[in-house]
Amino acid sequence: MAMRGRSKLWLRYHMRGLRASLLIGLAALLPVQPLAARAASAPQATASSGSIAAPRLPETAIARRWFGNDAPWYQDNIPFFDSPDAKLNQIYYYRWKVFRAHIRSVGAYGDVFTEFLPRVGWDRVPYSTLNDSAIFPIYDGRWLRDRSYLNDWIRYIWTGGGDDRHFSESLADATWQRYLVDGDARFATRFLPSMEQMYSLWDDHYDFKKHLYWIEPLLDATEYTISSIDASGGKDGFTGGQAFRPSINSYMYANARAISRFAALAGDDATARRYADKAADLKAHVEQDLWSPTLHHFIDRYQVDNKFVHYWEPIRGRELVGYTPWTMRLSDGDPKYAVAWEHVLKPDQLRGKYGLRTVEPSYQYYMRQYRYDQATGLRECQWNGPVWPFQTTQVLIGLANLLNTTQQNVITRSDYAALLSQYTDLHYVDGKPDIQEDYDPATGKPIVGLPRSHHYYHSSYDDLIISGLVGIRPRADDVLEVNPLVPRDPKDPNALPWFALEHVPYHGHLIDVVYDRDGSHYHRGAGLRLFVDGRRVAHAPALTRLTARIGQRTLPPVPRTIDLAVRLNGQEFPKPSASVNDGDAAALGHSIDGRMWFFPQIQQGWTTQGSTHATDWYALDFGRPTRIAASRLYFLDDGRQFAAPAAYTIQYLDHGSWRDLATHAAGPIANGVDADRWTAVTAQQFRVRLTAPKDGRAIRLLEWKLYAAPPVHRYVGD
Repeated sequence: MAMRGRSKLWLRYHMRGLRASLLIGLAALLPVQPLAARAASAPQATASSGSIAAPRLPETAIARRWFGNDAPWYQDNIPFFDSPDAKLNQIYYYRWKVFRAHIRSVGAYGDVFTEFLPRVGWDRVPYSTLNDSAIFPIYDGRWLRDRSYLNDWIRYIWTGGGDDRHFSESLADATWQRYLVDGDARFATRFLPSMEQMYSLWDDHYDFKKHLYWIEPLLDATEYTISSIDASGGKDGFTGGQAFRPSINSYMYANARAISRFAALAGDDATARRYADKAADLKAHVEQDLWSPTLHHFIDRYQVDNKFVHYWEPIRGRELVGYTPWTMRLSDGDPKYAVAWEHVLKPDQLRGKYGLRTVEPSYQYYMRQYRYDQATGLRECQWNGPVWPFQTTQVLIGLANLLNTTQQNVITRSDYAALLSQYTDLHYVDGKPDIQEDYDPATGKPIVGLPRSHHYYHSSYDDLIISGLVGIRPRADDVLEVNPLVPRDPKDPNALPWFALEHVPYHGHLIDVVYDRDGSHYHRGAGLRLFVDGRRVAHAPALTRLTARIGQRTLPPVPRTIDLAVRLNGQEFPKPSASVNDGDAAALGHSIDGRMWFFPQIQQGWTTQGSTHATDWYALDFGRPTRIAASRLYFLDDGRQFAAPAAYTIQYLDHGSWRDLATHAAGPIANGVDADRWTAVTAQQFRVRLTAPKDGRAIRLLEWKLYAAPPVHRYVGD
C-alpha cells in the first residue's frame, strides 16, 4: 500500500541535560581573544539557569505566509526571525528561499549549490558550481538544522573537485566557520590533506620576494577594477591587471589560519605551527605593503609591468575590496587601520545613495561601461563603481568583526544597522524581492538585468542577521557568545524595540535570542535573554554582550539519501520520454537535472502545453533494473499558465504492463513537494501519469526525484 509523506514538523525543543563538553581545553589550543579585549565597556550580563521558557513564535503561520506549500522544509530547517521591521523580516525569509532554490542534487555527491539558477557557460561542468560564491552557502547554511546539505557541499569542495581554482577563494576558512557552529571536528578535519594540497597549488600566484599573492582581477571574480582598467590604458579591463590584492592575500591568510587550527584539532602540531607561521607572515606583509598611508585604505600593488603600469606600483584609488582584511579577520583587534571605515560613511567616496560603490566616483573610469552582452546588447558585469552584493556582504561581515573585536571610534553599530538596511532595500526590484547581480549606486536599479540574474546567489544575507544583527558569534570553545549589533539608542532610526531568533543550531543545541526593550511585546520581562534548549541561561536588562558556558552535544548522524533520477550533462540514463512535447530534449532533461525552484521568472522543466489529452505521462528509463522506494514530485503554479495536476499516479513497468505504486485521485500541490513512498520495487522503467488541471491550465513538472529508500533526516535538537 502506498504511503504519502510530508516532512515532519519539528516544533518542540527537547529538554535534555547538557552533556560534558567534547572540547575541553580547546580554548587553549585555539586561542580566542579575551572578552575584555573585545568589548568596549560592555555592561555586565547576568548568567542564569532559570525555568523561564522562551517565547514561541508562530512558526507554522510564518512559514505558511512566506513559503506557502513548501513551508514544511523551512519549518524543519531554518531559524525563525521576528522583528518590527517588515522589510528585514521579508528579505530574511526570501533569502532562505534563494538558498533552497540553489540546492542542486547531483547524484553520488548528494547536494551542491549553484550560483545562477540556469547554467552559464563558465560554471563547472556538469555540476554548474562556481567556487567564488561557494563560501556563501556555507555561511548561511551552517545555521540549518539539517546538516546534510553542507556536509555534501563541503565533501564535494574538498574531494569532488568543487574547488577548481576557477577564482580566488577562502574555502578552508569557510569550512572552519562552519565547524565553529556545529563543532563536528571529526567531519571537518578529514579534509585537512585536501586543504593543504589546495593551499600549496596557489604557490603559482605567490611572489616569494614580496611574500604576497597576486592575481588577475577577473580571476578574483572582480573584472574591470582599477588595476585591470589602468593596465589597459583605460581601453578595457576584462582581463589583465595582475596585482597583489587585499582580497587574495586576506583569503590565503584565513585559509592558512584555518588549516593551522584544523591541524591542531587533529593533533598535528608541526603542521599547525607551519601554517600559523604562514598566516603571521601574510598578515605582516599585507599590513606593511598593502596599506596606503595616503589613502588610509588597503589597496592593490601591480604585479604586471607594461607601458601603462609598473611592478609594485600602487593603484590610484580606493576600492571596496580593501575591507577584506576585516572580512577574513586579518586586522582584528588593531585600531590603527580603523580609519579606513570612514570611506563607507562618506557619500563622495564609497557610500552610494543606494549601496556601497565598488570604486569611488573620483576614479577616472568610474561607471564607464566597457562590456555588453552580445545576444541582447544589455550591459555586462563590471566592478568599476556598481554595487555588488558580493562585496557588500564582505563589508558587513568585516564590519561585524571590527565591532566585535576592536575598540575604535570611527564606525558604530548604528552604521552597521544602516548599511544592512540599505542592503535590504537593494533586494527589491519593482517592489518584489529579487536579488540580482549588480546595481547602479545612484538609482538602486539593477544594471545587468539578464534572465540569468534573477535570484542570484553570489552573496549572503541571513548570516548577517544571525551572526551580525542578532549577534551569535560562533566560537571554538564551550562558550556561547551573543552580541547584538542593534543600535542601543532607542531614538536611532534603525533601533529595534524587540526581536527574536529561535531554533538556531549551535554545538548540538538549539539557541533562542530574545530582546524586548520594555517587556511588553513577548511578555517574558524586559531586556535581552538567551535560551539554550528552551532554558534561560543568561539575561541582561539592556542590549549588551551575553555569554554562557555550554557543552558540545553529540550530533545526530547525517544520513545520505541519493536522488537516483538525476541526469547530469552528457549522461545517457535515466532517459526521459513523455506523451507530449517529447521532442523537446532540453525541457525533458530539466525535469531530472537536480534543480528545483518555484520562482516564476525563470521556468524550466517539461510541460503539457499544447496537449489535447485528459491524461499525460512522463517516464524514465534507467537502462537497467533499479530499486526504487520513494518519489518526490515538484510542480509549478505561476498564477498564469501552469498549475498542479488534478491527480497523478506513479507506476512501474512489469513484464510489459504498467502497475500502480501510488495513486492520488485528488490533492497534489504545486510550489511544494508531493512525497510518496512504497514497498521497494525493482524495475527499469517508471512513469507518472498526470490528470490535467480542472481550470484548463497546463502542468509544468519542475523536478522528479526517485530514491532507493525514503529520505531520512536527523536534525540538531531532536
